Amino acid sequence: MSDFTLHHEEKFEFLLEGTGPPLIFLHGLMGNLSNFADQIRFFADNGYEVNMPKLPLYSLPLHQSTVKHLTLFLKEFVDHRGLDQVVLIGNSLGGHIALMYQTLFPKSTLGIVLAGSSGLYESAMGGSFPRRGDREYIAEKVRDVFEVKSVATEELIDLVFETVGNRMKALKTLSISKSAIRHNMTDELKSLKAEACIIWGRQDTVTPPDVAKKFHDLLPNSELHWIDKCGHAAMMEHPETFNDILLTWLNKLHKQD
Repeated sequence: MSDFTLHHEEKFEFLLEGTGPPLIFLHGLMGNLSNFADQIRFFADNGYEVNMPKLPLYSLPLHQSTVKHLTLFLKEFVDHRGLDQVVLIGNSLGGHIALMYQTLFPKSTLGIVLAGSSGLYESAMGGSFPRRGDREYIAEKVRDVFEVKSVATEELIDLVFETVGNRMKALKTLSISKSAIRHNMTDELKSLKAEACIIWGRQDTVTPPDVAKKFHDLLPNSELHWIDKCGHAAMMEHPETFNDILLTWLNKLHKQD
């Protein structure tokens, strides 16, 4: 991420590139700003203002380590940046935050993009919190997330291993994960009026293809796009395909607007 400047303003750390209609990229629970590295420059070069805040996964108090409080943090960020009619693009937990944001603040949301989103059902790493101190076990679980195994770099594995090995980070990760499972959005999705683009890996084992189909069925204004030979992080595993799908949808969305 050395190609990009990390901005520090008040309590926010974020990447900002380009000018145009605002996009906000939202990483997942075990993710970071580098997860959308292949999207930042591409969309900045194609007429969009790209915002990507670092979500406070480990800086919120433990009792506030929930999807709702992360969504409220996002609203503070949007207000700080003075943005309106934003498009939220979220992977995994980031998609869940985008959905909750749209339910709480529908007037400021133009559209949402879901990639391997939680909110309906997800399979955590092995169905339980990964055990600490066993790097090879963690490495195996990280690789299982991706169909394109090269995405699971040693750097990424080390990051997850460090998170799991830090007691407070592990507790906060578990708290957020449990809050995501508790907050099933089935009953809320039918009332979400924003345009939605669903981009899903056909081999996603964390949020399986049936989850994407259910999102598509429940969200009234949604498109569903599949990427083959792809797991839980389409934007990392097949960035060019992901970018082409998203750019086409965004350009159509802003023509409608």
